[in-house]
Amino acid sequence: MNPDAEPAPSYPPLSAVLTVPDAAVAIAFYARAFGAVERFRLTDPLTGRIAHVELDVLGGLLMLAEGAAADPAPEPTLRLCLFVKDADAVTASAAAAGALVQRAPRDEFYGHRCGRIRDPFGHEWMLFHEYEPVPPAEMQRRWNALAKAKTP
Repeated sequence: MNPDAEPAPSYPPLSAVLTVPDAAVAIAFYARAFGAVERFRLTDPLTGRIAHVELDVLGGLLMLAEGAAADPAPEPTLRLCLFVKDADAVTASAAAAGALVQRAPRDEFYGHRCGRIRDPFGHEWMLFHEYEPVPPAEMQRRWNALAKAKTP
């Protein structure tokens, strides 16, 4: 067993991110169908779209992001998110095992270090570890500041 692949304390070890065309519709469906409860959401300050939402589904974590499926090279509609002790070490281990590193781990505004790999079977994995607990309101404030800095 890889000792760096132990779960982070504040998230389950494995969760899914679904890309959907309309997150509000999906949230309502999962609430009706499975009793999902919204933990928090991040709204893109430039477009108003729901860019990330976390739902508690029967004690499990389901994350949603709005994305366009009509792109000729669409984003995957499912990503596996694995919370580990050391995202850099696990990314390196996955690469050594044959995964393609799509994005090297980096610190993100939401307090996680995150990298992305594609396994040999075509599945995308996001590998995270938490370096700073960041409350949802602070995440939104940081994202707004990043978006404002990128706006011409």
